[in-house]
Amino acid sequence: MGVSMRDLDPALKGAGQKDGLEIWRIENFNPVPIPQSSHGKFFNGDSYVVLKTTTSKSGALRYDIHYWLGKDTSQDEAGAAAIKTVELDAVLGGRAVQYREVQGHETQKFLSYFKPCIIPQEGGAASGFKHVEAEEHTTRLFVCKGKHVVNVKEVPFARSSLNHDDIFILDTESKIFQFNGSNSCIQERAKALEVVQFIKDTYHDGKCEVASIEDGRLMADSESGEFWGLFGGFAPLPRKTFSDDDKTIDSHDPKLLCVEKGTAEPVETDSLTKELLDTNKCYIIDCGLEVYVWMGRNTSLDDRKSASGATDELVRSTDRPKSQITRVIEGFETVMFKSKFESWPQTSNVTMSEDGRGKVAALLKRQGLDVKGLLKADPVKEEPQSYIDCTGHLQVWRVNGQEKKLLAANDQSNFYSGDCFIFQYSYPGEDREEHLIGTWIGKNSVEEERVSAHTLASKMVESMKFLPSMARIYEGYETIQFHSILQSFIVFKGGLGDAYKNYIAEKEIPDETYREDGVALFRIQGSGPDNMQAIQVDPVASSLNSSYFYILHSESIVFTWSGNLTKSDDHELVERMLDLIKPDLQGKPQREGAESEQFWELLGGKTEYPSQKIVREAENDPHLFSCNFSQGNLKVTEIHNFSQDDLMTEDIFILDCHSEIFVWVGQQVDPKSRLQALPIGEKFLERDFLLENISRYTPIYFVMEGSEPPFFTRFFKWDSAKSSMLGNSFQRKLAIMKNGGTPPLVKPKRRASVSYGGRSGGLPEKSQRSRSMSVSPDRARARGRSPAFNALAATFESSNVRNLSTPPPMIRKLYPKSKTPDSSSPTSKSSSISNITSAFERPSARGSLFPRSIKDTSKSDPETNSDNENSTSSIEESLTIQEDVKEGEAEDNEGLPVYPYESVNTDSTDPMPDIDVTKREAYLSNDVFKEKLGMARSEFYTLPKWKQNKLKMAVQLF
Repeated sequence: MGVSMRDLDPALKGAGQKDGLEIWRIENFNPVPIPQSSHGKFFNGDSYVVLKTTTSKSGALRYDIHYWLGKDTSQDEAGAAAIKTVELDAVLGGRAVQYREVQGHETQKFLSYFKPCIIPQEGGAASGFKHVEAEEHTTRLFVCKGKHVVNVKEVPFARSSLNHDDIFILDTESKIFQFNGSNSCIQERAKALEVVQFIKDTYHDGKCEVASIEDGRLMADSESGEFWGLFGGFAPLPRKTFSDDDKTIDSHDPKLLCVEKGTAEPVETDSLTKELLDTNKCYIIDCGLEVYVWMGRNTSLDDRKSASGATDELVRSTDRPKSQITRVIEGFETVMFKSKFESWPQTSNVTMSEDGRGKVAALLKRQGLDVKGLLKADPVKEEPQSYIDCTGHLQVWRVNGQEKKLLAANDQSNFYSGDCFIFQYSYPGEDREEHLIGTWIGKNSVEEERVSAHTLASKMVESMKFLPSMARIYEGYETIQFHSILQSFIVFKGGLGDAYKNYIAEKEIPDETYREDGVALFRIQGSGPDNMQAIQVDPVASSLNSSYFYILHSESIVFTWSGNLTKSDDHELVERMLDLIKPDLQGKPQREGAESEQFWELLGGKTEYPSQKIVREAENDPHLFSCNFSQGNLKVTEIHNFSQDDLMTEDIFILDCHSEIFVWVGQQVDPKSRLQALPIGEKFLERDFLLENISRYTPIYFVMEGSEPPFFTRFFKWDSAKSSMLGNSFQRKLAIMKNGGTPPLVKPKRRASVSYGGRSGGLPEKSQRSRSMSVSPDRARARGRSPAFNALAATFESSNVRNLSTPPPMIRKLYPKSKTPDSSSPTSKSSSISNITSAFERPSARGSLFPRSIKDTSKSDPETNSDNENSTSSIEESLTIQEDVKEGEAEDNEGLPVYPYESVNTDSTDPMPDIDVTKREAYLSNDVFKEKLGMARSEFYTLPKWKQNKLKMAVQLF
């Protein structure tokens, strides 16, 4: 597009250099900047140009330009606003989306800039009207419409203006009344309350009374009587009368018109495709209510202005003043525009637009103007964070048919592609223990087991009264939260479940299930000791990649292969994962380009392989959608510039971050609709509403209101008290308004700062969050225990077992939290015990140094218990118990007699007399105690009292 300085208005130069709004009013056909203090104030007789600048996570600047036309603005001013919008787009490099906004019929995106509403004032500068100065208060009546943003319109102060379908606000000098029509919905009533608060703050300095009037409540209510008295007394409301503003415009199939010399000519076509659009021309796509102008990259500024004028003339000639006009530039089309075409390529080349933007920037720079904002901003570089406390307790089950089998602690990181797994992670919240229950679906798993996994996980969530958040994760699409809570994660080929074995037998498919004595190749990846992955790939040379480390092993030999593009800092990950996969063999290092013949023989010969790193989908700017799901059809409405207040308790919302989506379910959603959360998430991925080629395997989180995890609330300015309130959306906001802006609490408010495991704060620093971890396969990982105990347990290991948990000296500095005693100078058990015990005897040590570990309160697998009895984890467990609580020992040694379980059970037909009914468990033998409660007696007494009581109730000891 050719641009000269004479084409650009001086008032528009330098626009769009930072995030936020910029507004110009058209005065004498020229744009005049409006100060920020006056943003949101519009006059009926004026036209305005509004620029919204946004910086995305990638660093790119995005622009939306709106020109707003007051109901009393002149046609010439409206035309000037349209032309100045085209000029402003040229200043910004020809990439902005442009919207025509008509007073009373604004788009939701435009209204979202001025929440809760805009209330245009009478008068206007350019039109010759005089701005009305409010010398004394005038009683006014407004009608409010909208569930997500509110369109406010002043109507005559008369009973005839009221109806049963809408919500009205009566603003008097001393009191503001909100009248809720009997047919209005809860969400609209709640949004209208925000308008009431706006009027109270803007026109009454926050000092006036507020009353809510329900349609149908008669004079017996004092506030209702006062309200109707202002209308001359109560009388039945008339039927709603429809004005021209209420008439709807029917949408029709898109019609394509080509603009030639300011004239729009129809283009005959059977189907609408992108190939019909010529980059040297401008087009109009007429859909009735929606009208789009498409401007080719090679069109001139004059061509674009004439296309804009032709579109306005088309709307006027067909008497469609409410039609929404949107102008887009080639390469920057909106999702709604693309949806009008039967086919549209996934990607478009926008190089020319970038070049044009650079030329405009260079042109303005020569004129001495600052053009920093016209150039692409530097991308925001953020290290991925899990936003979840990593000191919690993890349980993992493997799904086998319709059942699930609890895995031993040292098997929790071993997943198989042919199986499905369920995990439950409990971690400290702000005032209580939070839970995340999820399913991991192997890419080669059987469909029946996938359904079973989700059903079993759903029952677990339901049994906990829907307090836990829920996740559905497919292999290869794991989230940062998933990797952080597992810390080490290994994916083996094949499966161990009956369903997988039956499937491959039926299909006569070779069984590729991992065998320790076979040849196997693992790709190593991750960002540190608390985020390590080993993915088994085909044992062939083409599976290698220069950007990764690999582990290759047979029955008797192990190779570690490092690509030329890997970093030496990641070498510790290989050593740690090798300690899990092949702990008894020493790896033989292989550098890319210097491999041994034996290495290539195991891979079946040398072939070409890639060098580009596998890049995971980046987290995009989040989008919030309100969902309506009925009869298998999903309708979504995007909420622009969203906040926590947009999450209505009666609705279901989807937060789309591209790399993962969240399905948020309000407390007031009926149980039947609540069960539709998974279909809603799946349908959303299937429909791909943003046309961003999102995968149907994208992770889905299901979040219940009141139990939102921190990795969800981080997208909002979050107030936990709001989600803890009872009642519907309207009742909550009314209570807040009458409470002076503070949410009334129905339960203790979550603490802003909480001490957990010796650390304080809602979300500790990353260097403090990770659980201490031991990676020897012969012992279970200690979650949340002190490094001292891991150090002590390390000294009990056999000296001939390689302890690769201790990183090499130069790597140790990179991961200081993973330190263990130097294996080069072994310490005797007695000295280690002496050193550690001395720390326990300090009175303040337990409270400030050693975090209290979270114990498993579920019944354990008997096989798991027997396997662990002789392992080093038993030593660690007993030591942790000694560290955490000594009060349990006193209760355990009271010398009480031992009775059979049938004699102390609450359901016993022959109960034992003269026992302390509050300590029924104390009369059981150790073996019976462990069998019934699923844990050792000493471990049971480490639990908080409320957990002890809950567990005893579960086995009917009370």
